[in-house]
Amino acid sequence: MAVAEPLTAVTDLAARVATAMGRVMSGKAEAVETSIMTLLAGGHILIEDVPGVGKTTLATVLARSLDAGVRRIQFTSDMLPTDVTGLSVYDQDTHEFRFHPGPIFTNIAVGDEVNRATPKTQSALLEAMAEHSVTVDGHTRALPELFIVVATQNPHDMEGTFLLPEAQRDRFMTRISLGYPDADAEVAMLTAREAADPARSAAPVASVEEVVAAQRIVSRVHLAEEVSRYLVAIVSGTRTHPGISLGGSPRASLHLSRMARARAAVRGRSFVSPDDVAALAGIVLPHRLAPRGRFGSSAESLSAAAGIVAEIVARTPVR
Repeated sequence: MAVAEPLTAVTDLAARVATAMGRVMSGKAEAVETSIMTLLAGGHILIEDVPGVGKTTLATVLARSLDAGVRRIQFTSDMLPTDVTGLSVYDQDTHEFRFHPGPIFTNIAVGDEVNRATPKTQSALLEAMAEHSVTVDGHTRALPELFIVVATQNPHDMEGTFLLPEAQRDRFMTRISLGYPDADAEVAMLTAREAADPARSAAPVASVEEVVAAQRIVSRVHLAEEVSRYLVAIVSGTRTHPGISLGGSPRASLHLSRMARARAAVRGRSFVSPDDVAALAGIVLPHRLAPRGRFGSSAESLSAAAGIVAEIVARTPVR
């Protein structure tokens, strides 16, 4: 199906959101672009890094750049699953149980420090992220058509954190690491924040309807069989590599294909190229892999997984 003409709507929306986010996230163009592509691909975002580098700011600015429902969930160790999903409360007047929706019922759920919650509470996100629905007391309730989770977490070996289970990491389409800013960007940040936090001034530049329409256009970007086989070969390579004990799942292949379509659309192309797949493998795959060996920190483990993915991409031919 031809999508060349509607692609201008995608490129225009992406440019507007990137400009709005760039005013706050100085020097983080790659992270901004990745978050926008994940939004257009309909996926969830995991932002992982040490405290104080702007994880929550990136999540908040992305949310505020859209005229959509936004709820922030501050995860703590004493939270219960119902604090996320909601619960049914008995109404004395009507003598019936009435459901009170939790903060997950929104367009963009910003989960701050998600790995500070216990695994039981973290699991409350699984159904919502995979099926866009929430089941409470035997009743399944649908979430909005536009629904994404933008979660932040500190490295899991820091004090007071719990390791995200593999099943949940696999539901995040992309993982973003911001890193420390360079000297010029940090000086600019100090100047910009003398008066007020610039994140508070972020204004919506796109509507829910525009984003949903753009997601539909992205889903129609052509993925040729040859490129599909190249993509599958890369993901399959993580399952047979001797340095990995848990490789990429079929969901990883789906996520990589959707991100590749989004990257092509943002660049104004109606087809996916092998370069799209190769460029995104290091963003979509490493956080869901389990490398073999003993590592001194979560950063070392993730770096090992990223190195293996880069090796697999480099040696996989395009047929």
